[in-house]
Amino acid sequence: MGIAACIVIPIYNHKDAIGATVAHLAVHGLPIFVVDDGSDEPTQQVLAALARQYAERLTLLRLPHNGGKGAAVMAGLRAARAAGYTHALQIDADGQHDAADVPRFIDAARTAPGAVILGRPVYDGSVPKARLYGRYLTHVWVWIETLSLTIRDSMCGFRLYPLALACELIDSVRLPTRMDFDIEILVRLYWRRAAFRSIPTRVTYAADGVSHFDVLWDNVRISRSHTRLVFGMLWRLPMLLAHKVMPRRGVLVDEADGEANGKAADKVAANAADTANTANAARDAAGQPTGNSPRKPADEPAQAAAPEAWWRIAERGSHLGMSLLALSCKLFGRRFTALWLHPIVAYFLLTGRAARKASANYFRHLSAAASSADADTDTPQPGWLSAYRHMLAFAQSGFDKLAAWSGRVDAADVSFDDPSAFEALIASGKGALVIGAHLGNLEMTRALAVRGAHAKVTAVVYTEHARRFNEVLASANRDFARHLLEVGDFGPETAVLMQQRIEAGELLVIVGDRVPAREAGRTTDAQFLGASAPFAQGPYVLAHALGCPVYLFFCLKERDGYRMYFEPFAERIELPRRERAQHLAAWAQRYALRLEHYCRKAPYQWFNFFDFWASPRRGANGRT
Repeated sequence: MGIAACIVIPIYNHKDAIGATVAHLAVHGLPIFVVDDGSDEPTQQVLAALARQYAERLTLLRLPHNGGKGAAVMAGLRAARAAGYTHALQIDADGQHDAADVPRFIDAARTAPGAVILGRPVYDGSVPKARLYGRYLTHVWVWIETLSLTIRDSMCGFRLYPLALACELIDSVRLPTRMDFDIEILVRLYWRRAAFRSIPTRVTYAADGVSHFDVLWDNVRISRSHTRLVFGMLWRLPMLLAHKVMPRRGVLVDEADGEANGKAADKVAANAADTANTANAARDAAGQPTGNSPRKPADEPAQAAAPEAWWRIAERGSHLGMSLLALSCKLFGRRFTALWLHPIVAYFLLTGRAARKASANYFRHLSAAASSADADTDTPQPGWLSAYRHMLAFAQSGFDKLAAWSGRVDAADVSFDDPSAFEALIASGKGALVIGAHLGNLEMTRALAVRGAHAKVTAVVYTEHARRFNEVLASANRDFARHLLEVGDFGPETAVLMQQRIEAGELLVIVGDRVPAREAGRTTDAQFLGASAPFAQGPYVLAHALGCPVYLFFCLKERDGYRMYFEPFAERIELPRRERAQHLAAWAQRYALRLEHYCRKAPYQWFNFFDFWASPRRGANGRT
């Protein structure tokens, strides 16, 4: 779909900044509408000169008196639509925003012509701290008013509107005309099922910049607006919940942070509370011992024919939310902060349809396997309650990781079921490959090992899939990154990279229940919870290349703390060339049986919130 875009600049007495702002925007060749919101005479003279200088592309509109930023923006949007444009890029006149990002907004609109494209500010040291922290209160209210974290920043003055959608709203609803306009129009567009896309953009505050934000009255107006919107949300609550399972009017993508976004419709990987986290709903870490953040389980709809790969599921939960949980933990302690996990998990339970389905699928397999094995009858049954407890366990796991790296978990809180194998290995001074799973909390053990210096433990992870949560962990402990080895696959180059660590007596911890993103086809089918599931070949290929001992390791949360299970798996893994496939299948099956054993022991603590039994060759739920 083609778009016809223009730029709308509301201005009030920014005579010193408007010239540079227009000059930086003019290089992009887009028509510009400057809306003078009743400026003083000196500013009018500057605007008249600019209108003459850019006569071919600049249209100057004058409002008879100062009506407020919202009034100026609405006048500009209406004028742009009347002139035949389909999209309008709103940008403030004060020069705070990076005009070089204009092409990114236009490209995003071409990709998703029905979406509102929002700037998500990336501040430098010039930002006033009062503004930086104060605006987060509005962000929280907007998330409440929309029952969503979709609108990442509701106050940024750099955004692109689809004009048909925006003008339909402003012509039918009485919107505020001052600083509260930017907030209210986004919330009401969300209520109308508009889609949103966020683009990180640099924001700089000039030392001599002019601000027209009235600390008293604009805050009063914004508070009044939030009051209206909260009551509006309550009135629309059934509709908003229904919209969670309905497509929005456009393509919803979040180009945040460069990592989670380029991966196809917001990834989401098995994590939970990472703060508000709670719930990478399903996903948080791109897989490894350190990537399951507490933040959030999966939120994206599963693909029908070919289920979405785990690495394409985005990390849910904001860096801010995770950081706030970390701060709360530091100031008020673990017990008080843990109370926040319950409403966070409830939110992700309601909004994470894909995570709920994946959880139910897992419990169906677990229940069926327990029935066929004549196991005890306490196996959780699929449903909302089991999904809530599942996601809550995930959130608590991420929270405990944070607490461990922050030094708020004592070694006494973690004990071995049988320490003999671990103690013998450490005494030998040998390195080893340790295979774990997204079961329980491997990160807890690595943090304690670093603090106690009992063993050299390095996690081999795909950290790009949980960058935000890992940044929070790194901020909690400077040793975090030093004991992290990021890889893209388990090929020969990776083996060479790890050989030195093994020779130095380190324990390399990887997981065996996910496939690296670049090794999508390197799997071996094994029976797991009563059905065939694809398991990664990488751990066994890597163990063969390293020629080192292999152990299995699981760390499960129990009533009195965490209990670690460390058991020998193989003194050495051999993969004869002619029988390679058979040997790989045997090792994968052996691992799957041990994983199944521990899943039965702690059924709520397996955190793969995607269709584990599906593969490129099979449809959902593992059926051929």
